[in-house]
Amino acid sequence: MFINMCGYAQDRPKSGGEIVPAKKEDSITVNVNDVLQPKAKNTTVELTEKGKDSTKTDSVKPKPEFLTDIVTYKAKDYTAFNRKEQKLYLYNEAEIYYGDMEIKAGVIVIDYSKNEVYAGRVKDSAGVYSQHPIFKQGEQIVEPDSIRFNIDTEKALIFNSRTEQAGGFFDSEISKKENDSVYFVQNAKYTTSENREDPEYYFLLRKAKVVPDEKVATGLTNMFIYGVPTPIGLPFAYFPLTKKQTSGVIFPSFGEQSSRGYFLQNGGYYFALSDYVDLAVLGDYYTNGSYGLRLQSKYNVRYKFNGDFSFRYENLITSERGFDDYAKSTVYNLRWSHSQDTKASPNSRFSASVNLGSSNYYQTSVNQTNVSNFLNNTLSSSISYSKTFQGEPQVNMSATATHRQNTNTESINMTLPTIQASVSRIFPFASKTGTKNGIIQNINFQYNLSAENNITTTDSLFFKKEMWDDMLTGIKHTIPLSTNFKLFKYFSLSASSNYEEKWTFNTISKSYDTVLEEEVTTEKSGLDAFRTYNFSTSLGTTIYGMFNFEKEGEDKKIKAIRHVMRPSVSYNINPSFDRYWDSYEVVNADGEVEEEVAFSRFEESLYGAPNRNFSSSMGLSLSNNFEAKVKDKDSTKTEAKKIILLNNLNFSTSYNFAGDSLQWSPMRVSGGTQILNDKMSINFGAVLDPYALDNNNSKVDVYNINNGGSLFRLTSANLTMNYTLNSKSFSGKEDESRENSRDETLKSGGRADDLFGVSEDFADQRLNNNKQEDKESSEFYNYKMPWSLRLAYAVNYSNATRQNEISSHSLMFSGDIEFSPRWTVGASSGYDLQNQGFTYTQLRFERDLLSWRMNLSWVPFSSRSSWNFFIGIKSSILKDIKYEKRRQPDDQL
Repeated sequence: MFINMCGYAQDRPKSGGEIVPAKKEDSITVNVNDVLQPKAKNTTVELTEKGKDSTKTDSVKPKPEFLTDIVTYKAKDYTAFNRKEQKLYLYNEAEIYYGDMEIKAGVIVIDYSKNEVYAGRVKDSAGVYSQHPIFKQGEQIVEPDSIRFNIDTEKALIFNSRTEQAGGFFDSEISKKENDSVYFVQNAKYTTSENREDPEYYFLLRKAKVVPDEKVATGLTNMFIYGVPTPIGLPFAYFPLTKKQTSGVIFPSFGEQSSRGYFLQNGGYYFALSDYVDLAVLGDYYTNGSYGLRLQSKYNVRYKFNGDFSFRYENLITSERGFDDYAKSTVYNLRWSHSQDTKASPNSRFSASVNLGSSNYYQTSVNQTNVSNFLNNTLSSSISYSKTFQGEPQVNMSATATHRQNTNTESINMTLPTIQASVSRIFPFASKTGTKNGIIQNINFQYNLSAENNITTTDSLFFKKEMWDDMLTGIKHTIPLSTNFKLFKYFSLSASSNYEEKWTFNTISKSYDTVLEEEVTTEKSGLDAFRTYNFSTSLGTTIYGMFNFEKEGEDKKIKAIRHVMRPSVSYNINPSFDRYWDSYEVVNADGEVEEEVAFSRFEESLYGAPNRNFSSSMGLSLSNNFEAKVKDKDSTKTEAKKIILLNNLNFSTSYNFAGDSLQWSPMRVSGGTQILNDKMSINFGAVLDPYALDNNNSKVDVYNINNGGSLFRLTSANLTMNYTLNSKSFSGKEDESRENSRDETLKSGGRADDLFGVSEDFADQRLNNNKQEDKESSEFYNYKMPWSLRLAYAVNYSNATRQNEISSHSLMFSGDIEFSPRWTVGASSGYDLQNQGFTYTQLRFERDLLSWRMNLSWVPFSSRSSWNFFIGIKSSILKDIKYEKRRQPDDQL
């Protein structure tokens, strides 16, 4: 039999050996040594006294066996052994298994004389090759045209092989397998493209050494794009091929900025600390002396917790030393997000969401254009731990540290920490079985404890000694007592009393200095306390009304309107606690008392001063809900369809019986609804004041209607509308593709929607390992182009002092549209109807290039006019192959 280099049979042997046809799917398991090697002539077998075999050999060692393991093989058409050629032939769907080696091919030949195995394709009558060999040893899989394998040395020659290594693909003309861990390849193509026949790009490796799942070291290599060579290449290269995270250098981006010169950005080192945590150290350097440092880490322990940490510091220099516009500043930002798996501990939980730093970080940082954060004027943080002690009663404890920062005023408010404990409600008179009925059985009380350290400071004093000097500390004990019951079957009556005891360690004393003629405040340290209590009760009911528009025998579109009203009346009484108040006299130069000034020693404490004025007030409120029953468009449905007309329409006001004037508080009106299949939400509100204004626009104790006006005076009003729509809305499917981007934007401190623009952080692009799925192209794609649209409208009216003006009036919008399966265009902008101008605008263009991604982000106007262009390979192992160019915002004086 003749076997060509491609390994297929051309003729059956005419002599030398017998071909025994095998039945289809026959599988034979033999020790080939029993077939190929007869027992040595110089061996003798004797029977010992105990009846056991004993083998005696002469001084000449026999040759080692060709195969030392069990061979299992099969073929669809036939298997044959040629004793003259010392070859075993397997034809058509041949398979052979030997140790950890496995070969499947159209033809397999085992050559005993050379200790080699040949595997190749088969060729049909039309000249088409099929059944390519598949060579597997351990976890390594190679798919060549043909293969020669030496079993003694375990070396192999592989022709036109295809293999996958750590997300990349090798197509090599000739490969030499040196051992289990080393391959030498010639004229190999390396790519991450899924299209093996026509890849978008590949690197041509003239000669290379491949260590599977570890590395590739190559000589001269350059990139080909759709088969066209490019000058992008290196005289030698190194590619890591590990499936696990490994440490390594992160190559920086380079460019030029007008105010800071040439720069290198986002270069550094990645530390794969363990399977659970990593760390990236990144840095920037500008030729004018500016620099930046960033630490980024992610961690994840399955079924326990996960999170990410980021710290950024930038030392920014503008212009050159000696020039008038020379300036130097430092900014920093700390972000930490931690979440605990609910399965980790059902009775305790720890979570963190931190975003703090310099108030002007997002406005001055030169290595990010996070639009959402740039327009967001509040930074907030929260770290909390809670634990529940099961039992009767149940005890809950928590410790929380919070931070809130206004980036406009640079004011910071922190609690470090707040410790809370509470005992679940106790019903002392309720029966142990059955429901609680009546005023007595519903009496309940609980105990709450709150201890807090509160700090109010500014950006310039953050974490300095002065910040801690102004810290306020207090402990509050609260015992609420309440009950509720039915009254006259249709009314619900509730009554409650609340006792509070507040401890503070910061008190003051005030006096008047006659020499300096000014008030003198003396701070005192030490434990002090005051106690307060109040009483409240409320009476409410629910009234249902139905307005039918359809009479018997009629078939109208609007069948009925359902109106639900929930009126309630409440009464609150707060005693006066004069005993916690003192006073001092203001004396003039003649010794006469001009006035007496009252103060409380607790007024600058954490909880403020207790109530000095007695109050007795009645509150009135009315909430409404409107629904309509309409005829369903689906004629097969017999039941009417319910449509919400108004989710809520609320009115509330109060009357102070203890007040001398202005006893009625302004009436507040609020409402909201959702229309267009719940895609548009509408909310509105207004404040109506019953009192009139004098000529100085000050409120006076005269009803507006008695002053020649209407019953109420509209002092303010607002209206907001939000509308979300996408192409999937009409098919009944919601767009879930934006959930990941929303999460990333929220993590960075931005908004859940992208009305302020999509969060874009260039430092994070290097470490973004999110897999991007390729989109299936469609012949009829232009028939349905995916799109999304988000609108937000807001208007505010002010008339508290007869200004009668629209204080703010704006429309914001954001949307995306896919013109083709791989082209996406998006925009975020708005229009200020009050000041007649466009708000912050961002345009986005993105192209999915299969193995590559390309995007352009552009802010066309405003003081932060800028753009960023990026193109790079998606694969994580080749992310350093990229091009990025951007124009940063001009410096503002």
